[in-house]
Order: sequence, then C-alpha cells, then structure tokens
Amino acid sequence: MLASFSEFKFYQSFRISVEDADDLRFLAESTDNCGKNSYIDDAKLVDISVTGLGFSTKNRISVGEEITVSLQFKRHHLDLTGRVVRAFSDAIEDEEIIYGLELDAERDLRKFLEHYVLSFSNDRLKDCLIDAALKEKYTKASEGFEMFSLLLSLFKDITFFGDKEGFLDTMLEEVVRILNAQRASIFLINPESNELEAIGALGVDKEKLKFDYRLGIAGSVFTTGVALNIDIQSDKSRFNDQFDKHFGYETKSIICHPIHNREDKIIGIIQILNKRNQDRFTVEDEKTMKVLSLVFSSVFHNYNPMSETSQIRRFSTPFDRKHALIGKSSHMASLRSAIIKTKDLDSPLLIHGEKGVGKQLFAKIIHHEGCRGLKGHEEIRCEEPSRDKLYKELWGDGVGECAFANVAGGTVVLHEICALDLEEQRKLLSVLNDRKVPGTVISIDARVIATSSKDIGELVDKGEFDKDLFEYISSAFIYMEPLRRRIEDVDLLVDFFLKIECKKQGLLLKNFSPKAMDKLKDYDWAGNITELRKCVERAVLYNPKAHIITEVALENNASPLLDISKKQRMFGNVPHVADYKLPLKDRVALIEREMIMSEIKRNNGNKSKAAKEMGISREALRKKLLQSRQVLDGLTVVAPVEVTEDKEAA
Repeated sequence: MLASFSEFKFYQSFRISVEDADDLRFLAESTDNCGKNSYIDDAKLVDISVTGLGFSTKNRISVGEEITVSLQFKRHHLDLTGRVVRAFSDAIEDEEIIYGLELDAERDLRKFLEHYVLSFSNDRLKDCLIDAALKEKYTKASEGFEMFSLLLSLFKDITFFGDKEGFLDTMLEEVVRILNAQRASIFLINPESNELEAIGALGVDKEKLKFDYRLGIAGSVFTTGVALNIDIQSDKSRFNDQFDKHFGYETKSIICHPIHNREDKIIGIIQILNKRNQDRFTVEDEKTMKVLSLVFSSVFHNYNPMSETSQIRRFSTPFDRKHALIGKSSHMASLRSAIIKTKDLDSPLLIHGEKGVGKQLFAKIIHHEGCRGLKGHEEIRCEEPSRDKLYKELWGDGVGECAFANVAGGTVVLHEICALDLEEQRKLLSVLNDRKVPGTVISIDARVIATSSKDIGELVDKGEFDKDLFEYISSAFIYMEPLRRRIEDVDLLVDFFLKIECKKQGLLLKNFSPKAMDKLKDYDWAGNITELRKCVERAVLYNPKAHIITEVALENNASPLLDISKKQRMFGNVPHVADYKLPLKDRVALIEREMIMSEIKRNNGNKSKAAKEMGISREALRKKLLQSRQVLDGLTVVAPVEVTEDKEAA
C-alpha cells in the first residue's frame, strides 16, 4: 500500500522502461556525510518519465537523499539533481535495490523524452500506455489510487482477452459498476456511412444505435475531441429527446470521452449515462473516464476510420482527399485548429487572403466538417460579369429561386464579396438582417461565409465598402497566409498535385529533381497555390516521358513552367524588389537606384540635372549610387549591364 504522495509520484515516474539497446547513457553521483561526491559505479537506469526516474544499484541509499544524475541520448544531454522517494526490490534476497528519484525539471525532461520516445517502435509505444495514463498530477495521493489499481487490472485483461468475444460487454459492466451508472455504450465511426455505430452497449440494443457523427452529445465530443460531463438540469438544450423516445429511456446525466487510435486520431467515443442517486457525474468520475478512454484506445489502437467515401476529418489527412489542407507549417496547423473552433458556429465568417491561397477550399471544409455539412452548399461569385445572373443567385426571381432558399439549413459562400458595389452591399445586408428571401415569406436558414482577396477594413476606411455589412460578415475572421510565407509546404503540395495530375494523364508518378525543388522554393508564387498547381500540371504535360523533371524544364524560355508575368504584375519590373531574402533597407536602395538611373537617362546622362530634378544634391545622388553598388556587389549574380551603368553613373 502506498503511504504518501511522494511514493505515488514515484510510481508515476515508472512509465517508460529503459532497454540496453536504447543507448541511453546514465550516471549517478551521491554525496557522503563528509560532503564528498562519488559516482555510483553500478547504477543502472530502469525507468524514466517527466516527473522522475528509477535506477538500480547494490549500494544502499537512504530515502530523502539527494542524487545528481547525468542523462545522454544521442546529442541530447541533461544534468539534474533529485531526491530519493522510494526504495524496493523484487525479492527479499535481491542484492540490488531499485530507487525512485523525484526530479523537479519537467520542462527539460519533456524535451529530452520527446527525442527518446521518437526512437521507439509502435509495439513498444503501446506497452507504455499504462505509464502514460498516470501522467496527470493529483492534489492528493488517494485520488489516484483507485485509478492506478483499476488501470493495472484492466490493462492485464486487455493484454489477454482484448480480442475475445464478450470482452467489451464485460468491460462495460465493470465500468457501469465503478461509476455507479445505469447504461454505457462504446461508439466507433463507420467510414463508409459516416455514422457513429455502437460496437458495445449495456442496457440498449446496440444494433439500433447508429447516427450521423455530428449529432447529439456524442457527435459533439467526436468532432471536437473535448470530453463532456453534463446533466439535464443545467444544460437541457443539449439533450436529444429523440434518442430517449426511440428507446423508451430517460436520460438525466451523461459523461462522454473521445477514443483515439495509435495515430492520435479520434475514432469513437465512450459514453456513460445516468449517475445513480446523483444528478451529475463527479470530478472523480471524470478522472476515471480519462483513464478508461486510454484503456479502450489501446483496444482499438489499430482502427483506421479513413476511406475514400469518409467525410471524417478530411482536412487533417490530406492525401487522396477531395477537400484537403496540405502542409506542415505552423500556419497550416493554426488553420486546422481554426476549423475545429469555427465549423459549428452559426455566425458569419470572413476569410481573407491573396488570390490563390485556397479560401474557397477552406470554406468548403468548414461547411462539410460542421454541423451544417449534411445540408446544401451554394457558392456565389460576386465578381460575376453578368450582374443579372448574380442578382438571381443573390435575390432570386420572386419565387424563392436563390442560393439562400436552396441551401435550407446549409451554407452560402460569397466569393470575393469585395466585388459588390455599395448599393449591392446594402441590399445584401438588408436581406441578411431580415432573414427573408426577397419577395417571399421564405425564411433564410443559412450560414454565410464570405471570402475576400482585398483588405475590407481598408475599403471601409476609403468609403468603398459598407461598414455595417463588414461588421456583420466578420463576426468570425480567418486570415490565410500567401504561399511565399510558408515555403516549407511546397514539398507536400507538389507531391499532392503530382499524384493527381499523373493519375489524370494516365502516367507513372513523376518527381522533381532536388535542384528543381530548390528553384520552386526560391520562387515567390505571386499566384500562390493556384499558380503552383498550374506549374505542376504543365510539368507533367510538357514532360510525358521523363520520370524526373529537372531544373532545365523550369528555365525553358519557349515553354516555361513558371509564369514570370504574374510576379511582374504583382511586384513590377524593378530587379530584386520581390527578393524576400534581401533586407528592406537593401531593397529600398535598389529601388532608388532604378529611379535615379531612369532620371539620368531622361536627362541624357546629365547627373547634376537629374539630381536637381529629383530635389537632391549631386553628392546625395553619388552616395545613393555607391550604396546600391555595395548591395549589388553582395549579391551572388549581378547583371553585367547593371554594373556598367552603375560605374558610368558614379
């Protein structure tokens, strides 16, 4: 029996078993009564975690004694001092004692263990489940004892009986007993039907338990990954009476937790209903559920909910998905997080970003992933040249034939809303405020998502966009960065588009050479992802027989893969103005140089007259040219004509 919180923390620290083959080097040093330090020669590391470690030795060490340890794994090194909180042996006659050392350096240990655990195989990671489950800190040791013993027994059952018939029902019976509840169910997502289906249920016919993965409390936990503990008294609106009417039960309280697979994807939920003799499940029940979800996650760790027809979390598994966010940059991670936060809102959403960054795709993902995903989806292109067609989509023809009436509970995307004039904007705002289709009594039940490649805030300041409409559509706001600011995503995007285009053309998969990829990463991508996709499509079409597309193809003047004109339209023809690798000060110097050279040319080479025309002295002109010359000399490639002109001007 554990007698103190320190001893419990020691058990917490025994989570990751260290093996000889890991090459994790360990040294331990103790201090004697005289204050002299000496190494413990036979000290051997047994276990390690973010709270402490265990090591074995034949030396006798007192509980409470301080020990200095050194850890080395590959290039990662730590020197720490901790306190012994536990000592025991496997048998009475053992000479070696295992000591638990408590370490107060969780942040450093966490980083160290991240590198260490990344070297593990999948099977070994599974073996660490029981230890990982005990990572949470408890204010009192007694709060963790029951879960500790429960997890040990359940994990043993899983090891031996996890694939046996009737195991889940037996587990659910134990769960209901422990939580003192009436019913329990386990749901997994069916990737073909996009429904949560009960694979184990106590007190309910599981064959009838299936529903859309976005519905009810179970759907909320599955789509958000956030556990819920609610009761009908405090949150009656979240309960779905249809379930109770269908099965003839009365639900009073629910505690629900997500289940993950080995890739940390949510694959289902475990749900417990009706706490006996209480209105709500307790905080202790929540902690127990956390452990239980880990236990059931180990049962279904190999379950993969993805398929070609699956609508579940397509944005996080990009390949072979029609609607996908591709990329590993921090910005893409924040966009995926934004999807979870905004997909189920009813309030309007404004998506801002340059043309070609994927605003329409993001709007589609928001729709399909959200609670309106089963309803209609309409996209209105506000830059439509035919205003009659646009007006019909926006306002209808008086009998309800407009996008807002057609979606009926779905989503309307207003693409490039900044293209509407002020009169159109005010009429749109009036319709959205009235929630009625113009000329009818049909109510509008649609979420509005607007996209814009222009900064609407600036347009409002200039009087070119209605302020009230801007405030309406920007209740929620998403900004998508241009591709040139997340170049690390180019590799994945190229691979994605290559797979699509090669399959479309009936060709074997092609690849860009390393040098070609470097050139693609150095390019500014004025047209963003749209331009990159077009580049890949051209590469496949222009090189049908080549398996490796080299940098020569990118530099072909007759059939270029990169549209340099887009870059010129965006940044102009001034050399180096769009070179993001140059500091702003240097780019400004080069821009000034081009202006000075043009003025000198306009004045037939008369530098004094050119300086006077520009309102600067002859000496200031000379200094500016010298400064720009220094910038040019620092560049890898300098055009000969530029150097000649510069020398002549100087």
